[in-house]
Amino acid sequence: MNANVSPVHSIWLLDVLDILLVAVLFYRLLVGVKGTRSAQMFVGLLVLVVVSAVARFLGLIAVDYIATNLRTVWLITFVILFQPELRHALAQFGRTRWFRSFLRVDEYGVLGEVVRAAESLSSKRHGGLIVLERNEGLRNFVETGTRIDARARCELIETLFAPNTPLHDGAVIIRGDQIVAAGCILPLSQNARLAPALGTRHRAAIGISEETDAVAVCISEHSGAISVAWRGVLLERLDEGKLRSELSRILRLSLEEEAEAVGTAGAAPAPPSPRDAAERPDSGRARA
Repeated sequence: MNANVSPVHSIWLLDVLDILLVAVLFYRLLVGVKGTRSAQMFVGLLVLVVVSAVARFLGLIAVDYIATNLRTVWLITFVILFQPELRHALAQFGRTRWFRSFLRVDEYGVLGEVVRAAESLSSKRHGGLIVLERNEGLRNFVETGTRIDARARCELIETLFAPNTPLHDGAVIIRGDQIVAAGCILPLSQNARLAPALGTRHRAAIGISEETDAVAVCISEHSGAISVAWRGVLLERLDEGKLRSELSRILRLSLEEEAEAVGTAGAAPAPPSPRDAAERPDSGRARA
């Protein structure tokens, strides 16, 4: 063997990076199969790998021959056995914020479901608060609610906000095309310029839009009016067409365009309309 050829890079930083990448891949694989039936199959595959290595080390010719010939089909066997986990892992990887900055299809696909749900809740006078995650993660707020992890559908959103249900009093957080959690607690805006008659749900919508780049759709349970909060500004009394166009505009903005829009939007949120001013603030409740 040529002494000049080495499988290890001469730069130790690359070696460290190599080890870290392998460790992360194995960690994600173990987390993905934990608690599933595939965990036992994964352990079985590891046993086969260990047996093959031990057989080669001890010179067990027959066992080593079998393991060597099976090695060519191990990859296919692995893909077949772990097909659901691999599909789920690839889907989760594609939903990361880094890829979502390039692929906006899911966000636009779910927009119609959100608009239909808002219109339906408005017609029934059912209150609702729907938060669409954008570039900044909302993990801290997701953890305050109940995990859903289901495809965003109009019917599901309506069900979550049905009166007297356990999760109707909190916010629904949507990431991509998935409802991540419901019944989430959001921060209330502390803006002193807000009208005192503005309800808790609207204050929570403004609060989450002040702290993050998320956009919040708020439906009043008293008047049925639909509002959109983004970057601390509340746009009120939107019909279906205006709601759709406003959400499309916000989701379409690049980081540069968003910075320019924030700079020219003005700091003061729109005052509540006379009809919405009749809403009474919910006293003593911290939920959105």
